[in-house]
Amino acid sequence: MAHQRDDVDALLEYLKRSRGFDFTGYKRASLERRIAKRMQMIGVPSFSEYTDHLEVHPEEFSVLFNTVLINVTSFFRDPSTWEFIAQTVVPELLSRRNDGQQIRVWSAGCASGEEAYTLAMIFAEAVGLDAFKEQVKIYATDVDEDALAKARQAAYSEREVADVPPPLLEKYFESVGGQYLFRKDLRRCVIFGRHDLIQDAPISRVDMLVCRNTLMYFNAETQTRILARFQFAMNDHGVLFLGRAETLLTHANTFAPLDLKRRVSTKLPSPATSLRDRLLLLAQQQPIAELTADIDRTRLTEVVLDATPTAQIVVDVDGALALANERARALFGITHADVQRPLRDLKLSYRPIDLRSAIDQVYLERHAVILRDVEWPLIAGESRWLDIHVSPIVDAMSATLLGAAVVFNDITVAKRLQRDLEHAKQELETAYEELQSTNEELETTNEELQSTVEELETTNEELQATNEELETMNEELQSTNEELQSMNDELRQRGEEINQVNAFLESILASVSGAVIVVDADMKVLVWNPGAEDLWGLREDELRGKNVLGLDIGLPTERLKQPLRASLSGEKERISLTLAAVNRRGRSIECHVSVTPLVAKSGAIIGAILIMDEQHGDGMRFGPAPRRLTLASPDGDGTGARSDGRGAGGGAKKATRKRER
Repeated sequence: MAHQRDDVDALLEYLKRSRGFDFTGYKRASLERRIAKRMQMIGVPSFSEYTDHLEVHPEEFSVLFNTVLINVTSFFRDPSTWEFIAQTVVPELLSRRNDGQQIRVWSAGCASGEEAYTLAMIFAEAVGLDAFKEQVKIYATDVDEDALAKARQAAYSEREVADVPPPLLEKYFESVGGQYLFRKDLRRCVIFGRHDLIQDAPISRVDMLVCRNTLMYFNAETQTRILARFQFAMNDHGVLFLGRAETLLTHANTFAPLDLKRRVSTKLPSPATSLRDRLLLLAQQQPIAELTADIDRTRLTEVVLDATPTAQIVVDVDGALALANERARALFGITHADVQRPLRDLKLSYRPIDLRSAIDQVYLERHAVILRDVEWPLIAGESRWLDIHVSPIVDAMSATLLGAAVVFNDITVAKRLQRDLEHAKQELETAYEELQSTNEELETTNEELQSTVEELETTNEELQATNEELETMNEELQSTNEELQSMNDELRQRGEEINQVNAFLESILASVSGAVIVVDADMKVLVWNPGAEDLWGLREDELRGKNVLGLDIGLPTERLKQPLRASLSGEKERISLTLAAVNRRGRSIECHVSVTPLVAKSGAIIGAILIMDEQHGDGMRFGPAPRRLTLASPDGDGTGARSDGRGAGGGAKKATRKRER
């Protein structure tokens, strides 16, 4: 902890030396908490490292000062208090003002200017606009340059002027670009400037001084110094307006409360007595037992002295005890036998204090000597306090020194009461300081919480804006989803149509009695109808995707290579040839093969169609003799089948004649 305090002291000294900011008068706990908050934000673990960080990054100073100097203010803060100022305090100030006399107002710790412009509106309402411009000067000061820059601009948002009464808002502000600007002609009467309450000289001849929630950041010693400067700055009967957490209980001799609850006080008039008058007042001390100048040792009577309740003795010029009254004898244990004995032989000469030196001083200087607050320890462990007055006894006729009178005033009871009173006062001041410190910390925490609430409100507004954006995106996604749903329905419908077309084509291919094989541009099998399965004994799922020239069937497929190339290249529209083959039953047959290009709707050749019919010796054959076939593709290209005119029916008739034979 001691090491941390040294680091904090080094940091504060560096701030004072490099930037002129003296934070040593601020409350240490609050100051360390604000600096630690900034250190946490930038990730610096110790105060010494933060000092090094400031040396490397000079721009950090302004951010640190904004963090330490909490600028929490608003227009008409605590409306009931400002109502009291407007209705009671300001009229009283104006009533004491002579005609043409200027009114000087000082707003100390003005932050961003809301308080200073509040004062301007109140005085303008009280004296009128023209009189305000001529007779009222408002001095607004702060140590934060950024806050002063904003105050000089006098531009505030709608939220910042929310506490201004609507009539005053309309009268004293102009709405420009979403902001409210204080009237320019009245702004000249408000003078903003940088001022350090601890170091700078105060503004003089002030009629009203407003310093709200600023003193609470300083320690008790610094507050006393600042209030002393305030007293010097203010005129007699000037008004001092403090914050809710600030009181003047320890300054009752300089300020009198006008409204203790609202923290409004007035300065008491300065005393008119001169320094000489005050010195004379302090010098007015008379001895309790005053002896006449013509007294003679033989004329002293014990009756007069014994009747005096204060212990008194008389010592002659030779140093012998001349007289001692009853109270002195009882107090110091003096007997009648001790009278006329030299004082140096008695305990009284050195207990409770050395009387001989005081008497010698009286003889030498010929004026009284007062020994105050002489402590006399007793045997029981307690103490007695005495005020001892030693006065010379001089013959008024001959100016001859006769001796000295010693009066012992017992102030034990008063001393004990004073000690108890001081102790109680110290306890009360300690309790008050603790209470005030707690109150100030509570006020600081309240302002920090208020600042946090404002940040949370800002965050809430940002979250609300984000929520609105998400709602908009949700609606857009919902619209996109509906479009995708519509597209999905269309695709499903087209899929069903394609399935129907495929089923239709499969039905056509299945109805053709001859063998139909469709290949693509690479001569790979695309379609292998049931007639081909029956003729060659192989299923479609075994052959799809395989090159037709490499099929192991009873047909010499190598002889189809040239016709297929010619058909795929578009050289010939239709090629027919007859090949010797062996069907799936192992019987030798002559197979009539017809090769036709497969043409897409765009006119491009995308494959070829092979139609194979088993041919017998009489020259007859089964199956159609197609000329050209165009297939519909899934994407819409292609068209229906085209034959040489005979169609699929011819093949069906041949198959019927074959079965009849």
